[in-house]
Amino acid sequence: MSYCCGASMVGTKGTLKHYRTQVHNVPLLFCPVCHRVEVHYKVENEYEILAEYAHGDGATEIDFQDYVMDDDDTIFENTINRESEDPYEIIQRQIDMALDLLTVAKQTKDEKWEGDLKRRLAVMSQRKIKLQHNKR
Repeated sequence: MSYCCGASMVGTKGTLKHYRTQVHNVPLLFCPVCHRVEVHYKVENEYEILAEYAHGDGATEIDFQDYVMDDDDTIFENTINRESEDPYEIIQRQIDMALDLLTVAKQTKDEKWEGDLKRRLAVMSQRKIKLQHNKR
């Protein structure tokens, strides 16, 4: 399971730009709080090699899936959420986890961690309100 700033990362596939080359269908992890994106650790080396070769060949676009075989069912098995899930449910699970962690932070009297979690909860609460408004 991958974490970023106190939230679990969401698994998805997307496009990354490596110099002038766009690499499509790259397995990614992104943070729903700070929006950090990273290549999934199981394919990080393959991505770097493929992106470098494509750039060296002058390719403007390539599809990661055409060159690297990955099993969609297992690559994201360690993530709590996937982008294909309902965004409202993703945020709700993230809030629930952050609240659980907040309880631990309070019990251990870790004020910095507690403050970080409260800021993350504020961001996720605002996102939840927007999602609720969009559902109507």
